[in-house]
Amino acid sequence: MSRDLTAHDAILAAVALATGITAGLLLRLALRWLGRHAVRTRWRGDDVLVGALRTLAPWAAAIAGAAVGASALPLTRPVRTVVNQSLSALLILVATLIVARVITGTVQSFTQSRTGVAGSATIFVNITRVVVLAIGVLVVLETLGVSIAPLITALGVGGLAVALALQDTLANLFAGVHILASKTVQPGDYIRLSSGEEGYVVDINWRNTVVRNLSNNLVIIPNAQLSGTNMTNYTRPEQQLTILVQVGVGYDSDLEHVEKVTMEVVAEVMADVDGADPEHEPAVRFHTFGDSRIGFTVILGVGEFSDQYRIKHEFIKRLHQRYRLEGIRVPAPSRTVALQQEGAVPLDAAAIPSQRSSGTPVT
Repeated sequence: MSRDLTAHDAILAAVALATGITAGLLLRLALRWLGRHAVRTRWRGDDVLVGALRTLAPWAAAIAGAAVGASALPLTRPVRTVVNQSLSALLILVATLIVARVITGTVQSFTQSRTGVAGSATIFVNITRVVVLAIGVLVVLETLGVSIAPLITALGVGGLAVALALQDTLANLFAGVHILASKTVQPGDYIRLSSGEEGYVVDINWRNTVVRNLSNNLVIIPNAQLSGTNMTNYTRPEQQLTILVQVGVGYDSDLEHVEKVTMEVVAEVMADVDGADPEHEPAVRFHTFGDSRIGFTVILGVGEFSDQYRIKHEFIKRLHQRYRLEGIRVPAPSRTVALQQEGAVPLDAAAIPSQRSSGTPVT
């Protein structure tokens, strides 16, 4: 049997509760001060830890104060048991939330440090958060006296029905985990699918992959489709790319002079234009005796996929200007057409005057 409540008991309970609340407020101020200093460090783990504690630790201090105050009150055994279980469950729940925030923040920081981009693979973050919260809820139920063995058994039996009903969702989930685990695609990579979609990978979540194309639009691709299609990753194994620019000059050109002038333009572009790769060794390779020109390929190096458009633009513009100054002719496409009247004796095509056209048939 419990004794009657006295003023001394009430004062002790109130002091304990007030002490817990005050400790929580002081703890929040201290963690705010630590947070300002944690931002200055290079390690992101302290930012994650201080951020999680600053939000939830004051609640834990208040709950602890309430538990101490409840122990000072003359409660009956059933009431004391219920109060202790409830406060313990709240404390475990707060601790679970702190652990979930710290672990998910650490996972997110790790994925960002591996990819080096602002985006993150939220699939790992979400899976980690769900697992930690599920464990915390099971511990809370056990603390409250609820047997979790039948619950786990029911979840195991019902999991089969859920898996059958969510086949597509689970396929996308495991496909996303496989993509990240195999390191074939990471946030920040530039990819192109065989179906034509291309762009920078922004995020890989539990259901789909978000790709931002060069027009700054988002393309949503299911993870299962991404895992099962042919894909080119222009960022791996190296981000630097080699691009080919096709050029042609007339048959009357001095090829040694053409190569020298072209290499000078290449060196100028590599030194002046942002996105070029100066360490890449450029080259000029003649390869074709065409109908009206000698074709060759200029090999350039760029820093990443999107830089190739700027490099090609500047190179073609500067090469055209330099060729005009050097008197190097880039012939236009030409076509020789032989005209023959019906019933006339066929003549040698070489004896008929040639007529240049831009590709439009002459009738």
